[in-house]
Amino acid sequence: MCEDVVFKAVEKPLPKPTEEGYVVARLLESLIEARLALEFLERGLTRNAAGKVFQAWKALMAALLRLEIDKLKTLAKTEEERRWLEATAVSRVPTSKMKTLAHLLKEIGYDDVSPWTDKALNLHDYQYHGPDPDLALSKYTRREEAAADILELAAEVARRVETLKNKVKWTEELVETLRKLQETSGP
Repeated sequence: MCEDVVFKAVEKPLPKPTEEGYVVARLLESLIEARLALEFLERGLTRNAAGKVFQAWKALMAALLRLEIDKLKTLAKTEEERRWLEATAVSRVPTSKMKTLAHLLKEIGYDDVSPWTDKALNLHDYQYHGPDPDLALSKYTRREEAAADILELAAEVARRVETLKNKVKWTEELVETLRKLQETSGP
């Protein structure tokens, strides 16, 4: 499958979160963003890579939230919280609520989503502030520290997408994009 076709697939408008193709589109987005992060990293563009791998994790969270929306709604205490989960959390995954959403996912069985979300948020800060010897604006004092976490998070995105094979309609685009990410990120 031609890479241009896969990249163009992500440029199309996302299906509505209520539509069947939403989860697949978000998983594809996640894989492509992770690949782009690795390409940027290879070029020495660590801050850009941090932003891309953060977007990859955020897209993966959107897919997980949509897949598990019924279970998540049972955790909501009010009807307003249920509506927010369905209308806002799944479609936008607000950065300011990612920790909260990760904890909700943990409550329904995604045990290690929280630490990976923390890593993604740390990389998001690094994207804007770069290395910070004082650790006031970024958790990374050196570029190499951020690069190591970018590699780990990209590999985790690939691993998690692969674990969802039995939960979503697996497409040729997903297969090919996952394969290329795995080749790029290593074992």
